[in-house]
Amino acid sequence: MDAAVTDKTSPIMGGLIEAMNEAVVSLEAYGEDAKASMKARLAPGGKPDRKLLEVHQHAAHGLSWVITYIETLRETAHWAERIQGEGKFGEIEQLLSQILFAEYCAQLIGGIPMNQGEIIRPADLGVTKAGMQRLFDPAVQRFMTEGKTSDALAAAAKHLPDALGRATVEETGLDETLTMIRDQFRRFSDDRIVPHAHEWHLKNDYIPMPVVEEMAELGVFGLTIPEEYGGLGLGKTSMCVVSEELSRGYIGVGSLGTRSEIAAELLLNGGTEAQKEKYLPAISSGEILPTAVFTEPNTGSDLGSLKTRAVKDGDTYKITGNKTWITHPVRADLMTVLARTDPATNNFSGLSMFLAEKPRGDDDNPFPAKGMTGGEIEVIGYRGMKEYEIGFDEFEVPAANLLGETEGMGFRHLMATFEGARIQTAARAIGVGQCAFELGLRYALDRTQFGKPLYSFPRVSNKLVMMAAELVGLRQLTYFSARQKDAGKRCDLEAGMAKLLAARVSWAAADNALQIHGGNGFAMEYPISRVLADARIMNIFEGAGEIQAMVIARRLVEGGN
Repeated sequence: MDAAVTDKTSPIMGGLIEAMNEAVVSLEAYGEDAKASMKARLAPGGKPDRKLLEVHQHAAHGLSWVITYIETLRETAHWAERIQGEGKFGEIEQLLSQILFAEYCAQLIGGIPMNQGEIIRPADLGVTKAGMQRLFDPAVQRFMTEGKTSDALAAAAKHLPDALGRATVEETGLDETLTMIRDQFRRFSDDRIVPHAHEWHLKNDYIPMPVVEEMAELGVFGLTIPEEYGGLGLGKTSMCVVSEELSRGYIGVGSLGTRSEIAAELLLNGGTEAQKEKYLPAISSGEILPTAVFTEPNTGSDLGSLKTRAVKDGDTYKITGNKTWITHPVRADLMTVLARTDPATNNFSGLSMFLAEKPRGDDDNPFPAKGMTGGEIEVIGYRGMKEYEIGFDEFEVPAANLLGETEGMGFRHLMATFEGARIQTAARAIGVGQCAFELGLRYALDRTQFGKPLYSFPRVSNKLVMMAAELVGLRQLTYFSARQKDAGKRCDLEAGMAKLLAARVSWAAADNALQIHGGNGFAMEYPISRVLADARIMNIFEGAGEIQAMVIARRLVEGGN
């Protein structure tokens, strides 16, 4: 029995930890039944069939959502058990946990919104009668009847004003070191980013270089680079904490470190020792700002059809082709460029990765380099770094700058970065969702209507309670994927799930926070208008939601756990 009050009038369920664990057992059994059913449909020969995955795309992607929900609840239960053992599972943690369980159990039964217009239901997955019955086990049904009552929502709402200035709930399960890191970067965001973020957004200004330099001094760009190469040698969990707090201030600031993270992972996984020694210390210190140059105008997520070519000419490669959606390329010093070195191929096998140096530009002369031109893509959000289309015309890169000095390894090099990139994207989405929650909460507390604060109306406070509850679960799923990565374990499934859910949670938080603002939320002068635009990109980059769900589904039906 946990520390919750257990009388019938309490908004907190008695024996909550035990109930959560029992519900997870039932949900896991349901999930296994759903996986077995979908495996028979999608992989009748034992391996996923691409045509069947396409024909049954709705159900396949729905399976990804079902297992993501179950994984989220499992990690929430593990977190609750851990902090209960430390005597830190307080009333707000208990309330948000039971509300999350209640809502996700209800959606598993009645339908999970993959987005606003696409719902996945048990019947879509062909679940057996026995599997379906697990959703009606006593532990699951108890959350349905007791978990998300009006009393529980009202009790949670009383706590939320105290959440301003911290990560929704204080006990996020981080150790002392990570908590110190979180607090340090929260202060930095509050002091150096939050007061200026909206002005940067409205003016479409670059994040000022003094801020970038301060980030470098704080170790943002060398966070996960080993100490032998000038970095801090910390893990992906610390990256999550830092990315979340910086993104809470402004998504552009939180995303600056992503480019360094990708470049560093490419080098660490595929670079020669000489390449590592040359570039990693400079990336870590912020002396070199990298950018990723992968996407092409007509390829999107289909990287295997890339047409940009790199032709070797003596000790130089000449790159020709067009790239698009390149973030922060003007001020970058180093481009990681994916290009085709084998013209006889039309798939992943002929791709290679290059470490292409370039001089920094500015708005007046963005690309002062021979063989390189570009134009800005104006965007509604995700500003502060600027997006560009880039054209290469025999742009020269020394042969020594072919990553690993081996052709044909480009896609494999890129794949090695996907886990870390998706974990970090989930963390950035948490930061954006947290920002939306705080803006909505502050506005609801300050705004008076009909003689009392907006927050006193249940449909306002309930929105904020649900935001907080989903952020609790999403954090634990994301932290779990980061811990798996730090332990050297394969975590593409967990990272993909975290990114999939994070995109929807951040968008829902921003949309509901804007609704709380009413007409003012639609005015550009209010920061929530920026946050809504920033949240929308989360379901597109680092694997669009549909691509992410497909990747997860393939892993699930081929036996991924």
